[in-house]
Amino acid sequence: MTDISSPPFKSPIGTEQLLSWSGKTWFVITAAGQLAFIAFIVGFYGPSTFSGNFAEWNEKPLIDGHIEGDTAGNAMFAMHVTIATVMTLSGLLQLTPQIRNRAPAFHRATGKVFLVTACFLALGGFWLVFVRGTQLSTISAIATSLDGALILIFAGMTVRYALQRRIAIHQVWAMRLFMVANGVWFLRVMMMAWIILAQGPVGMNRTLSGPTDIALSFGCYLIPLAIYEIYRRAGESGSARVKVAAAGLVFTSAGITAIGVFGTVAFMWLPYM
Repeated sequence: MTDISSPPFKSPIGTEQLLSWSGKTWFVITAAGQLAFIAFIVGFYGPSTFSGNFAEWNEKPLIDGHIEGDTAGNAMFAMHVTIATVMTLSGLLQLTPQIRNRAPAFHRATGKVFLVTACFLALGGFWLVFVRGTQLSTISAIATSLDGALILIFAGMTVRYALQRRIAIHQVWAMRLFMVANGVWFLRVMMMAWIILAQGPVGMNRTLSGPTDIALSFGCYLIPLAIYEIYRRAGESGSARVKVAAAGLVFTSAGITAIGVFGTVAFMWLPYM
């Protein structure tokens, strides 16, 4: 997998560095937020899962964490949460240029882990939504399903071009896979960023069916995907203005991500750890 901090272009040093630094800034903030996500999963779900006290999952408001008597559903939920930790960590390792450059074999291994766990989570998500009925609204179920479908499609394209040894295209699809595979994380961050910036849950409700909820349910993976495409195409452009505009967009998204990460850690995760 390539990383957003290494744009594929040659241009005047000023605009090249600006675009590169925008990607690096986004990556550092995202990495911090995802490490916090991993810490939350381990700290909150770990003790109750390994002790067998699954009812403690419901101490944090969520949709159908533990259901009495639903052995298969509870097992799938536990597996889903555990594998999410592995996928998140392996994805971060994939985006770390020092690992990719100095330990290519480890980089390839973590790439395979990321791809397999992302696909498992997509399929597990389908099961939780359509078999167990883990959903707050029909629109949220549709958004989750579309994300899962994109994960499977992008994973297939990533493997296809890897097998063909077309590494440049493989890296682009792998980066697209990273964006859609982290939709759940982006959703939480975007929701908290919106609540902080709008000074309240404007357009949101408990069933994720408000206008803001709907926009973010689809935007949590489509917006990061679109920003990556703009960033990538700006890197290939010969226009300094395009690079500066793209850098501004990425810096802005990094700032919003930082606000969302702060809100998510402070209000959604830390109180339950």
